[in-house]
Amino acid sequence: MIRFLDEKSDEVVSFVTNNFKLSAKTIVQIYKTRWQIEIFFRWIKQNLQIKTFLGTSKNAVMSQVWIAMIYYLLLTYIKYQSKYEKSLFYLHRIIKEALLSRLTLIDLLSATPARISDFKIKEFQLVFW
Repeated sequence: MIRFLDEKSDEVVSFVTNNFKLSAKTIVQIYKTRWQIEIFFRWIKQNLQIKTFLGTSKNAVMSQVWIAMIYYLLLTYIKYQSKYEKSLFYLHRIIKEALLSRLTLIDLLSATPARISDFKIKEFQLVFW
């Protein structure tokens, strides 16, 4: 067992390992990296509706994971560049709902939820009538 003092939270964190060749700091970094990967996959499963993979071959699974990773990075980049304050999930919902509209992303991110629904109604009227 390895104990490590987390400087951010000022707590002692314990890790169970069978690798005693690496330093405690290296093992903690490995756990932190693995945890970020776990968070990423949990986010994809919950928010991008990837419950099962569409194919069974290695290529199909890898393609689906890469596409999800690219989308996640694009969302993160858009959120960072636009200084968007809400969650990635909310940003994902806005983009998903407005995919076929003629609004720019800047209009969508600066609009209030009520204004977005007004945009959607006008867009559907333009498309269907």
